[in-house]
Amino acid sequence: MKNYLLSLVILLAGTTVFAQTVCPVIPLPATAKKASSTFTISNKTVIRLQDTSLRPQALYLQQELLRRYKINVPVSKNAAASMIVLKKEGSGTNIDAYTLSMDKKTVTIAAAHREGIFNGVITLVQLTTTAAVHGNALAVACGNITDAPLYSWRGLMLDESRFFFGKEKVKSILDWMAFYKLNRFHWHLTDMPGWRLEIKKYPLLTTVGGIGNISDPKAPAAYYTQDDIREIVAYAQERYIEIIPEIDMPGHASAANRAYPAFDGGGTEKYPQFTFNPGKEGTYQYLADILKETDQLFPSQLIHLGGDEVTFGNAGWDTDSGIIRLKKAEGLTTRKQVEDYFIQRMADTVLQMHNKIMAWDEIATATLPADSTIVCWWRQEKPETLAMALGKGYSVLLCPRLPFYFDFVQDSSHKVGRRWKNDGFNTLQRVYDFNSISFPATHGHESQILGVQACLWSETIHSGSRLDFLLFPRISALAESAWTAPAKRNYQLFKARLKAQMPLYAKDGLYYFDIFAPGRHPEPGKAAAAHID
Repeated sequence: MKNYLLSLVILLAGTTVFAQTVCPVIPLPATAKKASSTFTISNKTVIRLQDTSLRPQALYLQQELLRRYKINVPVSKNAAASMIVLKKEGSGTNIDAYTLSMDKKTVTIAAAHREGIFNGVITLVQLTTTAAVHGNALAVACGNITDAPLYSWRGLMLDESRFFFGKEKVKSILDWMAFYKLNRFHWHLTDMPGWRLEIKKYPLLTTVGGIGNISDPKAPAAYYTQDDIREIVAYAQERYIEIIPEIDMPGHASAANRAYPAFDGGGTEKYPQFTFNPGKEGTYQYLADILKETDQLFPSQLIHLGGDEVTFGNAGWDTDSGIIRLKKAEGLTTRKQVEDYFIQRMADTVLQMHNKIMAWDEIATATLPADSTIVCWWRQEKPETLAMALGKGYSVLLCPRLPFYFDFVQDSSHKVGRRWKNDGFNTLQRVYDFNSISFPATHGHESQILGVQACLWSETIHSGSRLDFLLFPRISALAESAWTAPAKRNYQLFKARLKAQMPLYAKDGLYYFDIFAPGRHPEPGKAAAAHID
Protein backbone atom coordinates (compact mmCIF):
# COMPACT_ATOMS: atom_id res chain seq x y z
CA MET A 1 0.00 0.00 0.00
CA LYS A 2 2.81 2.43 0.88
CA ASN A 3 4.55 1.83 -2.46
CA TYR A 4 1.26 2.34 -4.30
CA LEU A 5 0.63 5.67 -2.56
CA LEU A 6 4.15 6.85 -3.26
CA SER A 7 3.80 5.99 -6.94
CA LEU A 8 0.50 7.84 -7.07
CA VAL A 9 2.07 10.96 -5.57
CA ILE A 10 4.87 10.83 -8.11
CA LEU A 11 2.46 10.48 -11.02
CA LEU A 12 0.33 13.36 -9.81
CA ALA A 13 3.07 15.81 -9.00
CA GLY A 14 5.41 15.36 -11.96
CA THR A 15 9.15 15.45 -12.43
CA THR A 16 9.95 17.81 -9.53
CA VAL A 17 8.49 15.29 -7.11
CA PHE A 18 10.34 12.49 -8.88
CA ALA A 19 13.64 14.29 -8.42
CA GLN A 20 12.98 14.78 -4.72
CA THR A 21 11.84 11.23 -3.99
CA VAL A 22 14.88 9.60 -5.59
CA CYS A 23 17.35 11.95 -3.91
CA PRO A 24 17.42 11.44 -0.13
CA VAL A 25 19.81 14.34 0.44
CA ILE A 26 19.09 17.27 2.79
CA PRO A 27 19.30 20.03 1.72
CA LEU A 28 17.70 19.14 -1.58
CA PRO A 29 20.13 19.65 -4.50
CA ALA A 30 19.34 22.02 -7.34
CA THR A 31 19.01 19.14 -9.80
CA ALA A 32 19.17 15.40 -9.20
CA LYS A 33 18.56 12.62 -11.69
CA LYS A 34 18.46 8.95 -10.78
CA ALA A 35 20.73 6.59 -12.69
CA SER A 36 19.98 2.93 -13.29
CA SER A 37 23.12 1.44 -11.75
CA THR A 38 24.49 0.94 -8.23
CA PHE A 39 27.95 1.93 -7.01
CA THR A 40 29.54 -0.37 -4.45
CA ILE A 41 31.81 1.07 -1.75
CA SER A 42 34.07 -1.51 -0.17
CA ASN A 43 37.64 -1.94 1.01
CA LYS A 44 38.55 -2.35 -2.66
CA THR A 45 37.34 1.15 -3.50
CA VAL A 46 39.93 3.92 -3.87
CA ILE A 47 39.57 7.66 -3.37
CA ARG A 48 41.51 9.03 -6.31
CA LEU A 49 43.01 12.52 -6.16
CA GLN A 50 43.72 14.39 -9.36
CA ASP A 51 44.84 17.40 -7.34
CA THR A 52 46.83 16.98 -4.12
CA SER A 53 45.28 20.17 -2.70
CA LEU A 54 42.09 18.12 -2.26
CA ARG A 55 43.69 15.70 0.18
CA PRO A 56 41.83 17.20 3.21
CA GLN A 57 38.46 16.47 1.59
CA ALA A 58 39.63 12.96 0.66
CA LEU A 59 40.77 12.29 4.21
CA TYR A 60 37.46 13.55 5.59
CA LEU A 61 35.57 11.13 3.33
CA GLN A 62 37.94 8.33 4.26
CA GLN A 63 37.38 8.99 7.98
CA GLU A 64 33.59 9.16 7.59
CA LEU A 65 33.44 5.82 5.76
CA LEU A 66 35.63 4.24 8.42
CA ARG A 67 33.69 5.78 11.33
CA ARG A 68 30.25 5.01 9.99
CA TYR A 69 30.75 1.65 8.29
CA LYS A 70 34.24 0.39 9.20
CA ILE A 71 35.11 0.48 5.51
CA ASN A 72 38.76 1.41 4.96
CA VAL A 73 39.10 3.21 1.64
CA PRO A 74 42.65 4.26 0.69
CA VAL A 75 43.55 7.59 -0.87
CA SER A 76 45.64 7.31 -4.02
CA LYS A 77 46.66 9.08 -7.22
CA ASN A 78 46.16 5.84 -9.15
CA ALA A 79 43.04 4.60 -10.87
CA ALA A 80 41.17 1.51 -9.70
CA ALA A 81 38.24 -0.65 -10.79
CA SER A 82 36.08 1.04 -8.15
CA MET A 83 36.94 4.62 -7.32
CA ILE A 84 35.70 7.94 -6.00
CA VAL A 85 37.37 10.71 -7.95
CA LEU A 86 37.82 14.20 -6.53
CA LYS A 87 38.85 16.82 -9.05
CA LYS A 88 38.97 20.55 -9.49
CA GLU A 89 37.10 21.63 -12.58
CA GLY A 90 35.75 24.88 -13.98
CA SER A 91 36.10 28.44 -12.74
CA GLY A 92 32.70 29.37 -11.30
CA THR A 93 32.32 32.18 -8.79
CA ASN A 94 30.01 30.24 -6.47
CA ILE A 95 32.52 28.57 -4.17
CA ASP A 96 29.94 26.06 -2.87
CA ALA A 97 28.83 24.71 -6.25
CA TYR A 98 29.67 21.13 -7.26
CA THR A 99 28.65 18.25 -9.48
CA LEU A 100 28.43 14.60 -8.53
CA SER A 101 28.16 11.95 -11.24
CA MET A 102 27.95 8.21 -10.67
CA ASP A 103 27.96 4.92 -12.50
CA LYS A 104 28.62 1.40 -11.29
CA LYS A 105 32.40 1.85 -11.38
CA THR A 106 33.09 5.51 -10.58
CA VAL A 107 31.84 8.41 -8.52
CA THR A 108 33.18 11.77 -9.68
CA ILE A 109 32.92 14.86 -7.50
CA ALA A 110 34.00 18.00 -9.33
CA ALA A 111 34.04 21.67 -8.41
CA ALA A 112 35.99 24.84 -9.04
CA HIS A 113 36.65 25.41 -5.33
CA ARG A 114 37.57 23.31 -2.31
CA GLU A 115 34.30 24.23 -0.57
CA GLY A 116 32.38 22.77 -3.48
CA ILE A 117 34.37 19.55 -3.36
CA PHE A 118 33.60 19.25 0.34
CA ASN A 119 29.88 19.79 -0.32
CA GLY A 120 30.00 17.02 -2.90
CA VAL A 121 31.70 14.74 -0.38
CA ILE A 122 28.94 15.48 2.11
CA THR A 123 26.29 14.64 -0.47
CA LEU A 124 27.99 11.30 -1.07
CA VAL A 125 28.12 10.63 2.68
CA GLN A 126 24.40 11.33 2.90
CA LEU A 127 23.73 8.97 0.00
CA THR A 128 25.54 6.21 1.88
CA THR A 129 23.14 6.56 4.83
CA THR A 130 20.32 5.11 2.71
CA ALA A 131 22.50 2.55 0.92
CA ALA A 132 21.91 -1.18 1.11
CA VAL A 133 24.50 -2.93 3.28
CA HIS A 134 25.97 -6.20 2.00
CA GLY A 135 28.51 -7.51 4.46
CA ASN A 136 31.38 -5.05 4.49
CA ALA A 137 30.14 -3.15 1.44
CA LEU A 138 27.60 -0.45 0.62
CA ALA A 139 25.42 -0.50 -2.49
CA VAL A 140 24.75 3.17 -3.20
CA ALA A 141 21.98 4.01 -5.65
CA CYS A 142 23.50 6.08 -8.41
CA GLY A 143 22.43 9.59 -9.27
CA ASN A 144 23.75 12.64 -11.07
CA ILE A 145 23.63 15.92 -9.21
CA THR A 146 24.37 19.53 -10.11
CA ASP A 147 24.14 21.74 -7.09
CA ALA A 148 24.73 25.19 -5.62
CA PRO A 149 23.19 26.98 -2.62
CA LEU A 150 20.66 29.76 -2.44
CA TYR A 151 22.77 31.66 0.13
CA SER A 152 26.48 31.87 0.85
CA TRP A 153 25.84 32.28 4.61
CA ARG A 154 24.10 29.31 6.18
CA GLY A 155 24.52 29.81 9.88
CA LEU A 156 23.83 28.70 13.42
CA MET A 157 24.45 30.70 16.59
CA LEU A 158 25.06 29.12 20.00
CA ASP A 159 24.88 31.02 23.28
CA GLU A 160 27.35 29.56 25.78
CA SER A 161 27.39 32.47 28.18
CA ARG A 162 24.11 31.45 29.79
CA PHE A 163 24.94 27.75 29.78
CA PHE A 164 28.32 26.22 29.03
CA PHE A 165 28.05 23.05 26.95
CA GLY A 166 31.74 22.34 26.42
CA LYS A 167 34.10 21.28 23.69
CA GLU A 168 32.69 17.88 22.79
CA LYS A 169 29.14 19.20 22.41
CA VAL A 170 30.34 22.03 20.19
CA LYS A 171 32.22 19.53 18.02
CA SER A 172 29.07 17.43 17.72
CA ILE A 173 27.15 20.50 16.55
CA LEU A 174 29.89 21.26 14.02
CA ASP A 175 29.65 17.67 12.72
CA TRP A 176 25.92 18.03 12.15
CA MET A 177 26.33 21.46 10.60
CA ALA A 178 28.75 19.95 8.10
CA PHE A 179 26.34 17.07 7.43
CA TYR A 180 23.71 19.66 6.44
CA LYS A 181 26.11 21.98 4.60
CA LEU A 182 25.81 24.80 7.14
CA ASN A 183 28.96 26.88 7.02
CA ARG A 184 28.91 29.65 9.66
CA PHE A 185 29.04 29.08 13.43
CA HIS A 186 28.32 32.28 15.36
CA TRP A 187 29.62 31.76 18.90
CA HIS A 188 28.07 33.92 21.62
CA LEU A 189 30.81 33.71 24.24
CA THR A 190 30.15 36.67 26.55
CA ASP A 191 27.04 38.03 28.24
CA MET A 192 25.55 38.60 31.69
CA PRO A 193 25.81 35.10 33.25
CA GLY A 194 29.37 34.25 32.22
CA TRP A 195 32.49 35.09 30.22
CA ARG A 196 33.66 31.97 28.32
CA LEU A 197 36.79 33.03 26.40
CA GLU A 198 40.26 33.12 27.95
CA ILE A 199 41.92 36.53 27.52
CA LYS A 200 45.45 36.27 28.85
CA LYS A 201 45.90 39.99 29.47
CA TYR A 202 42.79 39.99 31.68
CA PRO A 203 42.67 36.59 33.44
CA LEU A 204 39.87 37.59 35.82
CA LEU A 205 37.45 37.64 32.89
CA THR A 206 37.30 33.84 33.09
CA THR A 207 38.32 33.05 36.67
CA VAL A 208 35.79 35.56 38.05
CA GLY A 209 33.57 36.41 35.08
CA GLY A 210 33.32 32.73 34.14
CA ILE A 211 31.60 31.83 37.42
CA GLY A 212 27.91 30.99 37.16
CA ASN A 213 25.31 30.21 34.53
CA ILE A 214 21.65 30.94 33.90
CA SER A 215 20.43 28.40 36.46
CA ASP A 216 23.21 28.64 39.06
CA PRO A 217 25.03 31.96 39.62
CA LYS A 218 27.59 30.17 41.79
CA ALA A 219 28.49 27.37 39.39
CA PRO A 220 32.28 26.91 39.09
CA ALA A 221 34.00 28.98 36.43
CA ALA A 222 33.60 27.39 32.99
CA TYR A 223 35.32 28.68 29.90
CA TYR A 224 37.41 27.81 26.85
CA THR A 225 41.17 28.17 27.06
CA GLN A 226 42.90 29.61 24.04
CA ASP A 227 44.19 26.12 23.23
CA ASP A 228 40.59 24.86 23.32
CA ILE A 229 39.59 27.60 20.90
CA ARG A 230 42.39 26.74 18.49
CA GLU A 231 41.39 23.08 18.59
CA ILE A 232 37.73 23.84 17.88
CA VAL A 233 38.58 26.36 15.14
CA ALA A 234 40.78 23.76 13.42
CA TYR A 235 37.99 21.18 13.76
CA ALA A 236 35.56 23.60 12.11
CA GLN A 237 38.01 24.44 9.33
CA GLU A 238 38.26 20.73 8.43
CA ARG A 239 34.49 20.94 7.85
CA TYR A 240 34.64 24.26 5.95
CA ILE A 241 32.84 26.08 8.74
CA GLU A 242 33.89 29.57 9.75
CA ILE A 243 33.54 30.50 13.41
CA ILE A 244 32.53 34.08 14.20
CA PRO A 245 33.14 35.08 17.83
CA GLU A 246 30.83 37.50 19.61
CA ILE A 247 32.14 39.83 22.32
CA ASP A 248 28.97 41.60 23.44
CA MET A 249 29.17 45.38 24.02
CA PRO A 250 28.30 47.96 25.27
CA GLY A 251 25.43 46.07 26.96
CA HIS A 252 25.26 42.50 28.29
CA ALA A 253 28.57 43.22 30.03
CA SER A 254 27.75 42.04 33.57
CA ALA A 255 30.18 39.10 33.67
CA ALA A 256 33.06 41.28 32.48
CA ASN A 257 32.16 44.03 34.93
CA ARG A 258 32.17 41.61 37.84
CA ALA A 259 35.76 40.81 36.93
CA TYR A 260 36.91 44.37 36.12
CA PRO A 261 34.48 46.86 37.70
CA ALA A 262 36.63 49.84 36.73
CA PHE A 263 34.99 49.75 33.28
CA ASP A 264 31.40 49.35 34.55
CA GLY A 265 28.92 51.78 33.01
CA GLY A 266 26.03 50.83 35.29
CA GLY A 267 22.82 48.89 35.05
CA THR A 268 19.50 48.42 36.81
CA GLU A 269 18.20 46.25 39.62
CA LYS A 270 17.09 43.64 37.09
CA TYR A 271 20.24 44.01 34.96
CA PRO A 272 23.09 44.98 37.32
CA GLN A 273 26.46 46.09 35.94
CA PHE A 274 24.91 45.78 32.49
CA THR A 275 27.00 48.19 30.39
CA PHE A 276 30.58 49.10 29.69
CA ASN A 277 31.31 52.77 30.35
CA PRO A 278 31.56 54.85 27.15
CA GLY A 279 32.71 57.87 29.18
CA LYS A 280 36.01 56.34 30.30
CA GLU A 281 38.83 56.42 27.79
CA GLY A 282 40.32 53.35 29.43
CA THR A 283 37.24 51.33 28.42
CA TYR A 284 38.17 51.58 24.75
CA GLN A 285 41.75 50.40 25.30
CA TYR A 286 40.57 47.56 27.55
CA LEU A 287 38.10 46.32 24.95
CA ALA A 288 40.62 46.82 22.14
CA ASP A 289 43.04 44.54 24.00
CA ILE A 290 40.31 41.91 24.30
CA LEU A 291 39.42 42.16 20.62
CA LYS A 292 43.08 41.86 19.58
CA GLU A 293 43.46 38.57 21.45
CA THR A 294 40.13 37.41 20.05
CA ASP A 295 41.24 38.23 16.52
CA GLN A 296 44.39 36.15 16.94
CA LEU A 297 42.29 33.09 17.79
CA PHE A 298 39.69 33.29 15.03
CA PRO A 299 40.80 33.49 11.37
CA SER A 300 37.36 34.45 10.02
CA GLN A 301 38.36 38.15 9.85
CA LEU A 302 34.97 38.98 11.30
CA ILE A 303 34.06 39.87 14.88
CA HIS A 304 30.53 40.28 16.22
CA LEU A 305 30.25 43.24 18.59
CA GLY A 306 26.78 42.54 19.95
CA GLY A 307 25.28 46.03 20.27
CA ASP A 308 21.79 44.89 21.29
CA GLU A 309 19.37 45.76 24.07
CA VAL A 310 21.59 48.46 25.57
CA THR A 311 18.51 50.26 26.90
CA PHE A 312 18.01 47.47 29.43
CA GLY A 313 20.68 49.01 31.65
CA ASN A 314 21.98 52.37 30.41
CA ALA A 315 19.88 54.77 32.51
CA GLY A 316 22.98 55.58 34.59
CA TRP A 317 24.59 57.13 31.53
CA ASP A 318 22.51 60.27 32.14
CA THR A 319 24.30 61.00 35.43
CA ASP A 320 27.76 59.53 34.91
CA SER A 321 30.25 62.40 34.94
CA GLY A 322 32.49 60.87 32.29
CA ILE A 323 29.60 60.29 29.91
CA ILE A 324 28.31 63.82 30.52
CA ARG A 325 31.74 65.15 29.52
CA LEU A 326 31.75 62.88 26.45
CA LYS A 327 28.33 64.13 25.35
CA LYS A 328 29.43 67.72 25.67
CA ALA A 329 32.70 67.14 23.81
CA GLU A 330 31.09 65.21 20.94
CA GLY A 331 27.80 67.12 20.74
CA LEU A 332 25.71 64.11 21.77
CA THR A 333 22.29 64.58 23.34
CA THR A 334 20.77 61.11 23.80
CA ARG A 335 21.81 57.73 25.14
CA LYS A 336 21.32 56.26 21.68
CA GLN A 337 23.82 58.73 20.25
CA VAL A 338 26.29 57.71 22.97
CA GLU A 339 25.68 54.06 22.08
CA ASP A 340 26.32 54.72 18.38
CA TYR A 341 29.48 56.68 19.23
CA PHE A 342 30.72 53.73 21.27
CA ILE A 343 29.97 51.24 18.49
CA GLN A 344 31.67 53.43 15.90
CA ARG A 345 34.84 53.64 17.99
CA MET A 346 34.95 49.90 18.61
CA ALA A 347 34.23 49.27 14.95
CA ASP A 348 37.31 51.34 14.11
CA THR A 349 39.34 48.97 16.29
CA VAL A 350 37.96 45.97 14.44
CA LEU A 351 38.64 47.55 11.06
CA GLN A 352 42.22 48.37 12.02
CA MET A 353 42.74 44.64 12.56
CA HIS A 354 41.56 44.03 8.97
CA ASN A 355 38.31 42.49 10.19
CA LYS A 356 34.76 43.19 9.17
CA ILE A 357 32.15 44.29 11.71
CA MET A 358 29.07 42.33 12.61
CA ALA A 359 26.39 43.21 15.15
CA TRP A 360 22.69 42.98 15.94
CA ASP A 361 20.26 45.26 14.14
CA GLU A 362 20.39 48.05 16.73
CA ILE A 363 23.60 49.20 15.02
CA ALA A 364 21.68 50.15 11.88
CA THR A 365 21.50 53.71 13.28
CA ALA A 366 25.30 53.98 13.51
CA THR A 367 27.49 55.36 10.75
CA LEU A 368 29.77 52.55 9.63
CA PRO A 369 31.53 51.62 6.36
CA ALA A 370 28.97 49.84 4.22
CA ASP A 371 31.47 47.47 2.62
CA SER A 372 32.68 46.19 6.01
CA THR A 373 29.48 45.95 8.04
CA ILE A 374 27.07 43.06 8.52
CA VAL A 375 23.79 43.62 10.34
CA CYS A 376 21.98 40.67 11.94
CA TRP A 377 18.29 41.48 11.61
CA TRP A 378 16.58 39.70 14.49
CA ARG A 379 13.55 41.84 15.44
CA GLN A 380 10.91 40.72 12.97
CA GLU A 381 8.48 43.27 14.43
CA LYS A 382 10.79 46.08 13.26
CA PRO A 383 10.88 45.91 9.45
CA GLU A 384 11.88 49.57 9.45
CA THR A 385 15.25 48.56 10.95
CA LEU A 386 15.80 46.06 8.15
CA ALA A 387 14.94 48.78 5.64
CA MET A 388 17.37 51.21 7.32
CA ALA A 389 20.23 48.71 7.25
CA LEU A 390 19.65 47.87 3.59
CA GLY A 391 19.19 51.53 2.71
CA LYS A 392 22.61 52.34 4.17
CA GLY A 393 24.18 49.66 2.01
CA TYR A 394 25.01 47.28 4.85
CA SER A 395 25.08 43.55 4.23
CA VAL A 396 22.30 41.81 6.14
CA LEU A 397 21.96 38.40 7.71
CA LEU A 398 18.36 37.33 8.26
CA CYS A 399 17.80 35.74 11.66
CA PRO A 400 14.34 36.96 12.77
CA ARG A 401 13.05 35.45 16.02
CA LEU A 402 10.15 34.08 14.02
CA PRO A 403 11.07 31.52 12.72
CA PHE A 404 14.82 31.33 13.48
CA TYR A 405 15.08 31.47 17.28
CA PHE A 406 15.44 27.81 18.12
CA ASP A 407 14.99 28.37 21.85
CA PHE A 408 11.35 29.11 20.98
CA VAL A 409 9.12 26.07 21.38
CA GLN A 410 8.48 23.98 18.29
CA ASP A 411 5.09 22.47 19.09
CA SER A 412 1.92 23.83 20.70
CA SER A 413 2.09 21.13 23.38
CA HIS A 414 5.57 22.13 24.56
CA LYS A 415 5.75 24.04 27.83
CA VAL A 416 9.48 24.61 28.26
CA GLY A 417 11.07 27.32 26.18
CA ARG A 418 10.21 30.74 24.88
CA ARG A 419 7.31 32.05 22.84
CA TRP A 420 6.66 35.31 21.07
CA LYS A 421 3.76 36.88 22.98
CA ASN A 422 1.04 34.23 23.31
CA ASP A 423 1.16 32.06 20.23
CA GLY A 424 4.42 32.71 18.41
CA PHE A 425 6.62 29.64 18.16
CA ASN A 426 8.78 28.01 15.54
CA THR A 427 7.63 24.74 14.06
CA LEU A 428 9.70 22.66 11.69
CA GLN A 429 7.50 23.79 8.81
CA ARG A 430 7.78 27.49 9.65
CA VAL A 431 11.56 27.18 9.58
CA TYR A 432 11.39 25.24 6.33
CA ASP A 433 9.02 27.66 4.59
CA PHE A 434 11.03 30.82 5.36
CA ASN A 435 11.34 33.10 2.34
CA SER A 436 12.98 36.51 2.39
CA ILE A 437 10.44 37.77 -0.14
CA SER A 438 8.00 37.95 2.78
CA PHE A 439 9.77 41.15 3.84
CA PRO A 440 9.18 44.00 1.34
CA ALA A 441 12.32 45.81 2.50
CA THR A 442 14.46 43.13 0.84
CA HIS A 443 12.98 43.76 -2.61
CA GLY A 444 15.61 45.34 -4.80
CA HIS A 445 18.30 44.63 -2.20
CA GLU A 446 18.69 40.90 -2.81
CA SER A 447 22.44 41.21 -3.38
CA GLN A 448 22.88 42.57 0.16
CA ILE A 449 21.22 39.54 1.80
CA LEU A 450 24.07 37.23 2.81
CA GLY A 451 21.86 34.43 4.03
CA VAL A 452 19.99 33.08 7.03
CA GLN A 453 20.91 31.96 10.52
CA ALA A 454 19.20 30.24 13.42
CA CYS A 455 19.98 31.33 16.97
CA LEU A 456 20.02 29.10 20.04
CA TRP A 457 19.85 31.24 23.15
CA SER A 458 20.21 29.25 26.33
CA GLU A 459 17.97 31.04 28.88
CA THR A 460 15.83 27.90 29.08
CA ILE A 461 18.53 25.36 28.20
CA HIS A 462 20.18 23.72 31.18
CA SER A 463 21.53 20.51 29.64
CA GLY A 464 22.89 18.99 26.47
CA SER A 465 19.72 16.93 26.01
CA ARG A 466 17.62 20.09 26.07
CA LEU A 467 19.93 21.59 23.44
CA ASP A 468 19.47 18.52 21.25
CA PHE A 469 15.70 18.64 21.65
CA LEU A 470 15.54 22.21 20.37
CA LEU A 471 18.06 21.78 17.56
CA PHE A 472 16.99 18.47 16.06
CA PRO A 473 15.34 18.11 13.62
CA ARG A 474 14.94 21.87 13.01
CA ILE A 475 18.58 22.10 11.93
CA SER A 476 17.62 20.11 8.83
CA ALA A 477 14.83 22.54 7.92
CA LEU A 478 17.21 25.45 8.45
CA ALA A 479 19.67 23.82 6.07
CA GLU A 480 17.11 23.43 3.31
CA SER A 481 15.73 26.96 3.72
CA ALA A 482 19.30 28.26 3.41
CA TRP A 483 20.34 26.09 0.47
CA THR A 484 17.33 25.26 -1.69
CA ALA A 485 15.39 27.80 -3.76
CA PRO A 486 11.83 28.32 -2.45
CA ALA A 487 10.30 27.19 -5.74
CA LYS A 488 11.92 23.78 -5.35
CA ARG A 489 10.87 23.18 -1.77
CA ASN A 490 8.03 20.89 -0.79
CA TYR A 491 7.47 20.35 2.92
CA GLN A 492 5.74 16.97 2.67
CA LEU A 493 8.50 15.55 0.49
CA PHE A 494 11.09 17.07 2.81
CA LYS A 495 9.49 15.19 5.70
CA ALA A 496 9.77 11.95 3.74
CA ARG A 497 13.50 12.54 3.32
CA LEU A 498 13.84 13.59 6.95
CA LYS A 499 12.13 10.47 8.25
CA ALA A 500 14.85 8.36 6.68
CA GLN A 501 17.44 10.39 8.59
CA MET A 502 15.83 10.29 12.03
CA PRO A 503 17.54 6.99 12.93
CA LEU A 504 20.85 8.81 12.48
CA TYR A 505 19.92 11.10 15.38
CA ALA A 506 19.16 8.11 17.58
CA LYS A 507 22.39 6.40 16.58
CA ASP A 508 24.31 9.53 17.57
CA GLY A 509 22.67 9.52 21.00
CA LEU A 510 20.73 12.75 20.45
CA TYR A 511 17.63 13.57 22.49
CA TYR A 512 15.66 14.84 19.51
CA PHE A 513 12.04 15.86 18.99
CA ASP A 514 10.39 13.18 16.90
CA ILE A 515 7.84 15.01 14.76
CA PHE A 516 6.52 11.64 13.53
CA ALA A 517 5.78 10.44 17.06
CA PRO A 518 5.63 13.57 19.25
CA GLY A 519 4.81 11.70 22.44
CA ARG A 520 7.64 9.21 22.13
CA HIS A 521 10.23 11.43 23.78
CA PRO A 522 8.81 13.66 26.52
CA GLU A 523 10.11 17.18 26.53
CA PRO A 524 13.26 17.52 28.69
CA GLY A 525 13.63 20.26 31.26
CA LYS A 526 11.53 21.71 34.05
CA ALA A 527 11.81 25.45 33.51
CA ALA A 528 8.64 27.42 32.87
CA ALA A 529 8.02 28.86 29.45
CA ALA A 530 9.19 32.43 28.95
CA HIS A 531 7.07 34.88 27.00
CA ILE A 532 8.62 37.78 25.15
CA ASP A 533 6.58 40.94 24.90
